[in-house]
Amino acid sequence: MGGPKSQPPMSGDASRPPDRGGPAVMSQRWENLLFLHWAFDPDDIQRTLPPGLTVDTFDERAWVGVVPFRMAAVRPSFLPPVPGLSWFWELNVRTYVCDSHGRPGVWFYSLDCNQPLACATARRFFHLNYRDADMGCVRRADGWIEYRSRWLDGASSARLDWRVGNGTPTPALPGTLRYFLVERYRLFAHDSARGRLLTGEVAHAPYRLAPADVGALEVADLFCSNGLPGPQGPPADAVASDGVRVRVFSVHSMS
Repeated sequence: MGGPKSQPPMSGDASRPPDRGGPAVMSQRWENLLFLHWAFDPDDIQRTLPPGLTVDTFDERAWVGVVPFRMAAVRPSFLPPVPGLSWFWELNVRTYVCDSHGRPGVWFYSLDCNQPLACATARRFFHLNYRDADMGCVRRADGWIEYRSRWLDGASSARLDWRVGNGTPTPALPGTLRYFLVERYRLFAHDSARGRLLTGEVAHAPYRLAPADVGALEVADLFCSNGLPGPQGPPADAVASDGVRVRVFSVHSMS
């Protein structure tokens, strides 16, 4: 098998996005993240992408991730967080792509969220496929986390039980699969009304990652509802992070 097709453009200062263009529009924290990834045939994933994006590969394989986490202190950059609005759960299904300029980034198939205002805002201003969901997370005394999500339209549900495994949290090393999967600072979105691709950037310190132990795992609905092949077997990579502080920049046309 060959090496990676490309690497995220973050070999220098990993707290800065590649082409941020203007001040950050949002400030937030991403907490208690779990990164689960499965390998797929690149052709199967390419068929699910909009024109203008090409699947990015590592070892000649495409990768699809399921990432549950907690959004915290979400706010416009010029305002304080609001109790009851600025903290909520999220679960995204994503893959890794390059645009026509060769810039690597993330393509989100869906993003579950249990905060209706956040869903509406992200759909309206970032053109991302946020799905209103009934979500919950319980941290047990033995360290296991029970995470649940169900789309309000009933089309998809997910269950993930996991805990942080043994090992000291450390940043992913450039050139590794884990770096390829998690250190991504650009996203792509599709404005269906205008038929155009958009891109945006985020900025944060590198994730500190530890192995994750995975128990009950029911995610097939998430793949099926997004037109993806079902995952075969357990994830090829499973890691957890306590989280990072994030600055979010506005999306803009790629043309």
